[in-house]
Amino acid sequence: MSGPAVWPVSEMLQALPFAGVLLSFAILPGLLPRFWHRHMLAVIGVWIVLDFAGQVFVHGLAAAVLAMCDITVAEFLPFIVLLLALYALGGGIAIKGGPWGRPTGNLLLLVIGTFLASIMGTIGASLLLIHPLLAANASRAEKRHLVLAFIILVGNCGGALSPLGDPPLLVGFLRGVPFFWPMTHLALSLIVVAVPVLLLCYGLDVYFFRREPRPVPQKFSVRGGLNIALLVLLVIVIPVEGVWHPGTVRFLSLSMPGEQFSVMLLEIACIVLSEVFTPRAIRAQNRFAWGAMREIIILFFGVFTTIGPVFGLLQQASLAPDPLAWFWASGIASAVLDAAPTYLIFFNAAGRHAASLASGAAPLLTAIAAGSVYFGPVTYLGNAPNLMIREIAARRGVRMPGFFQYAGVMVLVMTPLYVLLSFLFF
Repeated sequence: MSGPAVWPVSEMLQALPFAGVLLSFAILPGLLPRFWHRHMLAVIGVWIVLDFAGQVFVHGLAAAVLAMCDITVAEFLPFIVLLLALYALGGGIAIKGGPWGRPTGNLLLLVIGTFLASIMGTIGASLLLIHPLLAANASRAEKRHLVLAFIILVGNCGGALSPLGDPPLLVGFLRGVPFFWPMTHLALSLIVVAVPVLLLCYGLDVYFFRREPRPVPQKFSVRGGLNIALLVLLVIVIPVEGVWHPGTVRFLSLSMPGEQFSVMLLEIACIVLSEVFTPRAIRAQNRFAWGAMREIIILFFGVFTTIGPVFGLLQQASLAPDPLAWFWASGIASAVLDAAPTYLIFFNAAGRHAASLASGAAPLLTAIAAGSVYFGPVTYLGNAPNLMIREIAARRGVRMPGFFQYAGVMVLVMTPLYVLLSFLFF
């Protein structure tokens, strides 16, 4: 990024609807919970309309309509259909019994989830394991520390070792970064992040467990073989989008890459198969309900349709070629924006040339990748699993913190780790 950043007032005003979406989600659920749950669609809709009106004023009605349709079809639909598919499949797998529910067992589950996140993605691993974690600890009065550690490790940082793990790394892979590059450049930093979080969570778990009734041991069992098979299928197929390019699917003036369209059809088929063939008892055990996705769908549609001007401002920023600055800049941006396009903006600003960026010690690319992945837990919007885990936990009676409370806890926990990463690696 070269040259001074100049942000005209007009461009900053265009970013206000996005700020409105974030602040509405951050403030209204805690301040006016009944109003928010009843009128969330209308509130977010107002900000979308204001953003659309601004686009009409700047670019004209035809261009604004086309841009809105393009964002919905090419960006939002593939994103939300994937979330819905993984939500349906994760809610159709019932893991019962095992060592979970005690501090050592909970620690083991977090370690397994951290490892699985790089294999099947943070969303897939989260939706597979959050249900058994919450079910095993259902009788305990205090379990928020487990959910927060789960968000940090399974929902975010655990995905740092492969392009399958986290969307920003998949973006890099699709642009030429070698598949095993994240494993060789981010493994040590993942350990630096994961070990303190595991130890902190384990210490808190031991403390609270001593004041809780002992759980009754249950025989270990896994149900939902069809959903497991479909989940494995999606994990295998999704990365194929990077190497299979059958052409473009066009509808009127809109277009979508053929591979993306095909994967989306597969995801829809997985949802249908899961809904038809999953026993109701499994859904009931996981307290599965589609209503939990309503807030996520509405909120992310508001984010996708209003975030464009923010990325435009971000592209004008000026950073010296200092890995430390890029680590914090990409991290802070990823904490409140979508991590994948944030990674792409910094990747392009660093030169776009994957071979040169990924060669040798690759300080700039390592900084961008680490910032994009490790800052994900800081807010509920930092990564898609955060909101999904929160919704599932809330449905099971866990008193999850509000937006600012959550962010405050995460800043308190994660900032020392970010400082440590800065000192050790950047």
